[in-house]
Amino acid sequence: MLVLPLKTQVVPSGSFPRSPNKLHFHHNVSLTVSLTVGTPPQNVSMVLDTGSELSWLRCNKTQTFQTTFDPNRSSSYSPVPCSSLTCTDRTRDFPIPASCDSNQLCHAILSYADASSSEGNLASDTFYIGNSDMPGTIFGCMDSSFSTNTEEDSKNTGLMGMNRGSLSFVSQMDFPKFSYCISDSDFSGVLLLGDANFSWLMPLNYTPLIQISTPLPYFDRVAYTVQLEGIKVSSKLLPLPKSVFVPDHTGAGQTMVDSGTQFTFLLGPVYSALRNEFLNQTSQILRVLEDPNYVFQGGMDLCYRVPLSQTSLPWLPTVSLMFRGAEMKVSGDRLLYRVPGEVRGSDSVYCFTFGNSDLLAVEAYVIGHHHQQNVWMEFDLEKSRIGFAQVQCDLAGQRFGVGL
Repeated sequence: MLVLPLKTQVVPSGSFPRSPNKLHFHHNVSLTVSLTVGTPPQNVSMVLDTGSELSWLRCNKTQTFQTTFDPNRSSSYSPVPCSSLTCTDRTRDFPIPASCDSNQLCHAILSYADASSSEGNLASDTFYIGNSDMPGTIFGCMDSSFSTNTEEDSKNTGLMGMNRGSLSFVSQMDFPKFSYCISDSDFSGVLLLGDANFSWLMPLNYTPLIQISTPLPYFDRVAYTVQLEGIKVSSKLLPLPKSVFVPDHTGAGQTMVDSGTQFTFLLGPVYSALRNEFLNQTSQILRVLEDPNYVFQGGMDLCYRVPLSQTSLPWLPTVSLMFRGAEMKVSGDRLLYRVPGEVRGSDSVYCFTFGNSDLLAVEAYVIGHHHQQNVWMEFDLEKSRIGFAQVQCDLAGQRFGVGL
C-alpha cells in the first residue's frame, strides 16, 4: 500500500463563519486522517469512523503497535477524573458504561462489531486541525487493545469517533455538518469539517436521520440511522415488504451509515433476495466459486472465479439502495471485490460486496465506505439528515488543493 504524507489545509467558505477544516485521508481497509495532538504537537493517524463515539489514541508502545501518542511528552495532557461530569454524564451513550480505576480516573472499554476492542482512560488535550487548535478535546488514551486486523491497525495511532454522541469529535467541535468524498482510483479522499456549499457541487439528495427517543436494547441512538425502503437490481425492485427494513420492537434492524466498515451488510432475508436476483442476472456472464466452505470476511458468501488473464470485469447490473428521499447506486467495479492473494487454478476470486449481517451476528443494516466511493457524503447535524451525490472524488480533491 502506498502511504504518502497527508496534508492539512483550510478551505475558505462564505457560508460558514469559521473556515471549514478539511483533512486528506487515504484508505485501504480503513479511512484514515492525519493531524497533530499535544504540546508540543505529535503526529497521529486516526481511522475515520462515523459508527462510533469516543475518539482514542494508542498510548502504550508495544512490539505490535509502534505508532503511539505519548502523554508524558505533552504539557497540555490532562486525565479525566471519574468524579467529573464528563465521566458521569457525557459517557451515557457508551455501549459499556465508564468506570473508576484504582487512581480514581475515568476508565473506558470500547468494543466494535468486528470483535476488536480497546481500553484505557479518558483524557483531554489540544488537537490541531488546519490553522485551528482545539484545546480540551476529550479522547481515550488507550493502554491496551485487541485487533482482528493487526497489520492494518498497526499503521494507525487511533480512531476518530464521528457519530452523534456528546463526546464524538464532531460534537465536541460543534460543527453543524461535515462531508467526505472517497476516490476509487488513487486511495485518497477529502474530509471537510464545516459547510460545503460550493457552486460546482451538484445538488445533494437528502434522506432524514431516524430518531428514536425511547432507549431500545438493539438500537444505537447516536448512529447515523437512515430509512432503507427498498433495493433494485437493474430496474427490478426486490419483492420485499417495507416492514423488513423497519427496526423491530427491540430496535434491531436499523440502517446505519458507517465509514468504519468497509462493505455493506444486510439482514438475512434481504441479503438472500438480493443475492438470488444478482445471481440470476449475472448467470450468463460470471462463474460462481463453488466452495461452500469459503466465506469472505465472515459475512460474504457469494464469490466468483474470474480468469487471471481477464483485465476487466464484464458489464454488471446496478444495485440501487433506495432510501427515503434519496437513492445510492452501486455499479461496475464497486459490486465485486478482488480478494487479495486468493487464487484458484488460473482464476482470481472476486466477492460480491454485499454481505449477510446474520452471519456476523450484527442486528442491523450497515452501509460501508466501499459503496460510498465517488459519492459526496454530507452529514448535516443541524438539519438531521444525510445528503449524497455522485461526483469524481479525485477531481473534488483537486478543487480543494488536495491531490496525491
